[in-house]
Amino acid sequence: MARFSLRQKNWLLSAHIGFAALWTGAVLSMFLLSLQNVTPNSGDVLYALNSAINVLDDYIVIPAAIGSVLTATGLCWGTNYGFTKFYWVIAKWVLTTGLVIFGTFWLFPWGNSAEQLSALTGLQALDSPAYAFKARGVLVGTLIQALCLGVIIGISVLKPWGRRPITQPTQD
Repeated sequence: MARFSLRQKNWLLSAHIGFAALWTGAVLSMFLLSLQNVTPNSGDVLYALNSAINVLDDYIVIPAAIGSVLTATGLCWGTNYGFTKFYWVIAKWVLTTGLVIFGTFWLFPWGNSAEQLSALTGLQALDSPAYAFKARGVLVGTLIQALCLGVIIGISVLKPWGRRPITQPTQD
């Protein structure tokens, strides 16, 4: 298997860090906007907040998450990290996969539904149990995402677990 040169690895690692920073920053922004959903002044403000959350999700979070996964795949494939050689790499893959699944099947639909409900009913959406559930889901979900991304970044920097033991195949 061909390995990346040091320069290639550094460029790919830089892109990976950039995507992770975009993903983390956008999720933190979504969380802060979600906090404002609790006491909006008008239906237009409520809709604008939900719309902004979805714009961040659609145009920054999703592409940054895809970019992060693709660059991580490249780093595992083209460097000595490998996909399963190090416990910290495995932990990052598990957490990242969990974030992508949670974002795709729960957080993204909740955000879209909250935006649609606030567009249709304005400030009255706050009286809807369906809206309350979805808005709270976005608030808690973005907080969980931000915390998990912080853990992933910490794992990347600290690399707290070492290499997995290499087992030699036995010959019969």
